[in-house]
Amino acid sequence: MEETRNSKIRKTVIEYLLITFGTLLLIAGNYIFKFPNHFTFGGVSGIATLLNGITGWSTSTVNLILNIALLVVSFFTLGKDFGVKSVYASLLFSFGISACDIICPMEKPLTNEPVLELFFAILVPAFGSAILFNLNASSGGTDIIALIVKKYYKTELGTALFLADSVIVVSTFFVYGIETGLYSVIGLIAKSLVIDLVIENINRSKYFTIICDDPEPILDYIKNDLNRSATVYNAEGAYSGDRKTVILTVTKRSQAIDLRNYIKKVEPKCFITITTTSEIIGKGFRGFD
Repeated sequence: MEETRNSKIRKTVIEYLLITFGTLLLIAGNYIFKFPNHFTFGGVSGIATLLNGITGWSTSTVNLILNIALLVVSFFTLGKDFGVKSVYASLLFSFGISACDIICPMEKPLTNEPVLELFFAILVPAFGSAILFNLNASSGGTDIIALIVKKYYKTELGTALFLADSVIVVSTFFVYGIETGLYSVIGLIAKSLVIDLVIENINRSKYFTIICDDPEPILDYIKNDLNRSATVYNAEGAYSGDRKTVILTVTKRSQAIDLRNYIKKVEPKCFITITTTSEIIGKGFRGFD
C-alpha cells in the first residue's frame, strides 16, 4: 500500500516537472520569437497579439483573462484531472510572460531574420504543447477548444488545432499586413504538423515477436530487468516442423536495444521481428482517451 502511494506521488511529481518544462518552452518560444515579430498562429496568445496591435493592451493581461474563462469550460468538458493540470500550466504561462515583460522587455525582434525566427517560433512552442497534450494538460487558450473538438468529433489533434486557430490567423492580414499574415499561415500549418509528429514520437514503442527454443531466460529478463510482461504461446515451424515458443512483448524505445542485445547473447539463433508503434494502450503505457 505504501509502495503504491509512493509510486503515485513519484508519478505526479514527474508529470508536473514535465508540465513545467513544456510550459517554459511555450513561454520562451512565444515571448522571444513570436510576440516581437507579431506572428499569430492562433490561440489566446494569437488573440493577445492581435489586440496588442489594435488597442495596445498588454499581451500578458489578455492571456490571463481569456485563459481563465476557457479553463472554467475545460473543467466541465474535459474532466477534473485535465483542469487541474491546465490551471497550473496556464497560470505558469501567463505569469511567466508577465515576468519576462518586467525582467527583459523585448521592443523589437531578436534578429533581422524573420524566416529564422519563424522556425523557432513554430518549433519551440510546438514541442512544449506536445508535451502538455501528452500529459493530458494544456496551457489554455484554443488548445482547450481543439481538445474538445478532438474528444467529440474524433479528429487528429493537429487538425483540430488548425480549425480552431484559422480564424485568428486570417485576422492577422488585416492587423499586421500581408507579409506577417503569410508568415502566420505558414506557422499555423507547420505547428499543426509538428505537434502531431512530436506526440507520435513521444509515445513510440517497440513491439517484439520472438520465436525461440528456450523462452525462460528471455522471459526472466523481460519481467525482472525490464519490468514488463509478455504473452507466450507454442507454435510449429511450417518448413522444419520443429516446436517453437513465441513471445510477444512491448517495450519503450530505450529498453528495446537492451532486450535485443540480451536475446542475441542468450539465444543468438532465435528469430525476432521488431515493429515500431505509437498506439500501445494498456497497463504500463497509455489509457483510453
